[in-house]
Amino acid sequence: MGIFSRTRDIVAANFNDMLDKADDPQKMIRMIILEMEETLVEVRASAARTIADQKEMHRHTVKLDKLQADWGEKAALALSKDREDLARAALVEKKKAADMSDQLKQEIAVLDDALRAYEQDIQKLQNRLREARSRQTAIAARLESAENRVKLRSLMTEDRVDDALSRFDQLERRVDYAEGRAEALSISDGSKQPSLSDEIAALEGADAIDDELEQMKKALGKSDAKKED
Repeated sequence: MGIFSRTRDIVAANFNDMLDKADDPQKMIRMIILEMEETLVEVRASAARTIADQKEMHRHTVKLDKLQADWGEKAALALSKDREDLARAALVEKKKAADMSDQLKQEIAVLDDALRAYEQDIQKLQNRLREARSRQTAIAARLESAENRVKLRSLMTEDRVDDALSRFDQLERRVDYAEGRAEALSISDGSKQPSLSDEIAALEGADAIDDELEQMKKALGKSDAKKED
């Protein structure tokens, strides 16, 4: 397949359709990118060769233009010496140089068109390559996400998760039991220190008792006063 045909096929390719039909989209996108990169290298190499050929033709046209000038001067010199035959021959050579120069300039114009086509193809290939690489990144991210979801679902459906949760429950029960024993021991041996709330509640209780005791004293005082009367 020629380079231009390959370029047209790549530019016209429907990535979505190709990826939908592929058994392995990630592998398919890698193949597409590789094909595009290789084609891009070939197009650039062809463009470089065309530029080199064009420069060489330009050099030849410069030489031919100079040669035309030289033959024109020789024809004028021969004619000034009354050598019309030599002048005619010099003009024939000048025409040959002119014809060759015109032909080269036509070929240079053709190469100009080819270079413009190469430039357009390179731009299109670069755009498609960026698109393909973007698709590759998106596909890789989706694939990784899907694989992670599969792993997570597989993990949640396995008995290992239930076993682990059951062991956590057992461990919490053991901790609760150990804490309960420690509190029970501190109560039994009287070593448990009252909390701040307990101390404040005790003070409130003492105040209540003092108030009630004072009321009882007052009540008793009134009774004694009546007895003395």
